[in-house]
Amino acid sequence: MAPVRFYQVGSFAVGNRLVDRSERTVQSDAGRSNSLTSGHRACQGCGEALGARYALDAAMRATGGRLVAVNATGCLEVFSTPYPETSWQIAWLHSLFANAPAVATGVAAALRVKGRSDIRVVSQAGDGGAVDIGFGCLSGMFERNDDVLFICYDNEAYMNTGVQRSGATPPAARTATTEAVGPHPGNVFGQGKNLPEIAMAHRIPYVATATVADLHDLEDKVSRAMAVHGSRYLHILVPCPLGWGSASSDTVRVARLATQTGLFPVFEAERGRVVRVTPIRRLAPVEDYLRIQGRFRHLFDPEGAVAQPGVVAALQSMADATIARYGLLAGAEAEPRQGTGTGTEAAS
Repeated sequence: MAPVRFYQVGSFAVGNRLVDRSERTVQSDAGRSNSLTSGHRACQGCGEALGARYALDAAMRATGGRLVAVNATGCLEVFSTPYPETSWQIAWLHSLFANAPAVATGVAAALRVKGRSDIRVVSQAGDGGAVDIGFGCLSGMFERNDDVLFICYDNEAYMNTGVQRSGATPPAARTATTEAVGPHPGNVFGQGKNLPEIAMAHRIPYVATATVADLHDLEDKVSRAMAVHGSRYLHILVPCPLGWGSASSDTVRVARLATQTGLFPVFEAERGRVVRVTPIRRLAPVEDYLRIQGRFRHLFDPEGAVAQPGVVAALQSMADATIARYGLLAGAEAEPRQGTGTGTEAAS
């Protein structure tokens, strides 16, 4: 095993510029495109701002800077383009909430007619614009196998309009429309959609999931997606400190725990078949994930003890089922779950 080296680094050090060039991330390159540059109005610790910058910078590198992005209405559009300002440094179009996939399809078709096969198209939206409002247009894009990479930045609710439940909101989560009241507080079990699996059911060339907690993995998947043609789908988990009730400094930590508990599987699929998974390196109980988020505060009492053991057990069962379904522990030297059990990390 190679020795672990620690360096004291300054700016532009994401991905560690001291390692071999082939192992560096796009973000570690001082010459990166900065597709979403400074000056936007995202909240502190915004996972969507991180995800969009990481994904679009990787796409720009993969295409040599020949890229057009179509953006649905939502948080990403609102905080990046308050008229008459913009933080985008790429060719960027704003569509309606529901039709970003259709607009991107039109852009791709126009480029094809003009013979510009060198210019690629990316469409992007939050979970509201992808899982719910734009679902029909997205499914149509998949059916036609249009040459577009669609990226869903999943923060698991309608954050821009006041944190209402979306089709991607997890069970038991508190939102403005699934309040923590009554015998079964928070979002109900058994509703919502698993959009990565729906995309796989369309048998499109490429489907993948990623999080902002693993920069190398996210960039690699964008590069692989841009290397093929046809419809491609990338689903990125982007924690929202405001809507999730987590500390702004914990965005990456929360995203990592989502994968370490098995609640959010990280995988790649081709033509409807899972071909690669990212195994869990350090298995964690779902309780560790729930405790650091205010949207799950009602599951614990003021002293930090579990107040809704049945709900926590049901969420743990969901995570265990996902781990088994995708083989997230296969071939991995995963450590046993070690919950804190102290309540010291309960969200404030």
